[in-house]
Amino acid sequence: QLQLVESGGGLVQPGGSLRLSCSASGAIFRLDVMGWYRQAPGKQREFVARYSNGGTTRYADSVKGRFTISRDNVEKTVYLQMNSLKPEDTAVYYCSATTSTGTYWGLGTQVTVSS
Repeated sequence: QLQLVESGGGLVQPGGSLRLSCSASGAIFRLDVMGWYRQAPGKQREFVARYSNGGTTRYADSVKGRFTISRDNVEKTVYLQMNSLKPEDTAVYYCSATTSTGTYWGLGTQVTVSS
């Protein structure tokens, strides 16, 4: 069973930065895709960014140029560097990982952008 634990959320002012981390542990054969999703109050969960095993990255249009996803395969950790944060980035951010046995989710970390 794969476990994902997110960290790094918090309260930040508009224009500020945060770095989220997600560490994977448990029975892992291979992590194919690791990524981030978010869910704002009253809205559906939405895609933010992903990092595939071959090094390919993909971003939601709303975060392109502001967020950067990176991955440490040795540490089985994925990061999300978030710059120029806006109030509309406020949400619970969830880490996801896809393996040969399915897609797994972390419990989420709250990011609040407010002055």
